[in-house]
Amino acid sequence: MNSTPTDIDSLLCRPDMYRDGQTIRSLAEAIRRTPHPPLSIMEVCGGQTFTLARYRLEELLPNDIRMIHGPGCPVCVTPQRVIDQAIMLAMRPEVILCSFGDMIRVPGTQSSLLRAKASGADVRILYSPLDTLAIAKENPERQVVFLAIGFETTTPIYAVMVEKALSAGIDNLSLLTSLYTVPAAVRAIKSDPECRVDALLAAGHVCAITGTSEYRNLAAELNMPVVITGFEPVDMMAGILKATEMAARGDNSVANAYSRVVSPEGNPVAADAVDRVFELADTEWRGIGTIPASGKKLKKDYQQFDARTRFNLDRESNHDTDGCSGCIAHLIMKGLALPADCPYFGGECTPDNPVGAPMVSSEGVCAAHFRYRN
Repeated sequence: MNSTPTDIDSLLCRPDMYRDGQTIRSLAEAIRRTPHPPLSIMEVCGGQTFTLARYRLEELLPNDIRMIHGPGCPVCVTPQRVIDQAIMLAMRPEVILCSFGDMIRVPGTQSSLLRAKASGADVRILYSPLDTLAIAKENPERQVVFLAIGFETTTPIYAVMVEKALSAGIDNLSLLTSLYTVPAAVRAIKSDPECRVDALLAAGHVCAITGTSEYRNLAAELNMPVVITGFEPVDMMAGILKATEMAARGDNSVANAYSRVVSPEGNPVAADAVDRVFELADTEWRGIGTIPASGKKLKKDYQQFDARTRFNLDRESNHDTDGCSGCIAHLIMKGLALPADCPYFGGECTPDNPVGAPMVSSEGVCAAHFRYRN
């Protein structure tokens, strides 16, 4: 079906058009025709990075539009220190360590949860954190820890989990948290004199929780256009087109190109649950460092569910780690290098044998480039 960008807003609500090749090519042509200065556009979502790589969308863009693959994969930004803490807990005989599947292959300084499991540690892969409640009830004599990673999209389920545990009187459950908020990372990268970010593609699933107000503030503060987009190829190309048009006319506001999912107010129920249980905290990002007020930690009233407090982990794990020597994941996540620039990429570092975290998850930029662009 032949479609033109003039009716793109309606096309974004039609599932049959999300991957339509002609629409994608029409959008690419519209981007090329739009007068614009050289642009560096950053997406901060692993799912969007995956789409860009899988459909090779960057090859359709003019040479003066560059995509920066920001730190939008929670697996990629979780520090080695947290992985080491999880491994330390998993090796304790009284602990059942629960995690999402991607995390068990993330390398720590000397090992991984997968190797710990092979050595006899009780490491369990779960699809839903809420399954941890049942495990804790079934094993009252054990300590059950969930490795809670993620951005604004997953934090609400952890809040629900903690409140359910409290109301049910479950006292052998705790969270080892590595929770992040996107706008703080964008601010940090934008403030880095080595980094150039002219526009932002905001992740639609994050905004479905938070709403759009924080991104309106971010656009005004950083003087750049922000476009909220989805994850299909047409979503991505439409977002890039909108960002290009906005940059061309100096429009430093927010455009919602994912209105089929995102409303201005977001999800108040989810947001309220997070506000009850968590508060902002200075948080370490792998490859970037500690960013003030960029993450979430359990509030004082819920400290009994904090694994670091329960097991004195911060006192036991005081070494600084940030990947192996030679891995340039930190430069890749800032847009200062591409995966192929890394000396390990495609050789010592592959999805089957990851050296750096961006190669572990399917949404990591290195894994996406290895699979679709190598």
